[in-house]
Amino acid sequence: QVQLVESGGGLVQAGDSLRLSCAASGRTFADYPMGWFRQRPGKEREFLALISWGGASTFYTDSVKGRFTISRDNANNTAYLQMNGLKPEDTAVYYCALGLSYASIPSGEQIASWGQGTQVTVSS
Repeated sequence: QVQLVESGGGLVQAGDSLRLSCAASGRTFADYPMGWFRQRPGKEREFLALISWGGASTFYTDSVKGRFTISRDNANNTAYLQMNGLKPEDTAVYYCALGLSYASIPSGEQIASWGQGTQVTVSS
C-alpha cells in the first residue's frame, strides 16, 4: 500500500502561483504514473494532469493546459503540480493519485492510492 501526502496549498490572490507537492511512501513510486485532480465546491472531482512513471509523457485537461505543469522527482518519491496564473475558479481541494494505468488515470479508474487533499483558495 502506498501513502500519498499533499502539501503546498494555501490562500493566494488571482494571478499568483503555487506549487503543490505529493510525497509518496510505501511502494516503488517510480514504477507508477501519477495524476492530479481537484474538487471544487459543490462539484465532482475532476482530472487535471498526469505524468508517466519516468516523466517523459504528460497530459492535461484543457482548462489548465498552459497554466499548470506536472512533474516528478523519482529520487525523492515526490510529484509536483506547478500552478501559475491562478484564478478564483481554481479554488478547490487538490488531490494527487498513484495510478496503475497511465491511460486510465483521467477517468479516475485503476487508482491505487489517493492523497488526503490540500486546499487551494484563490481570492479575486
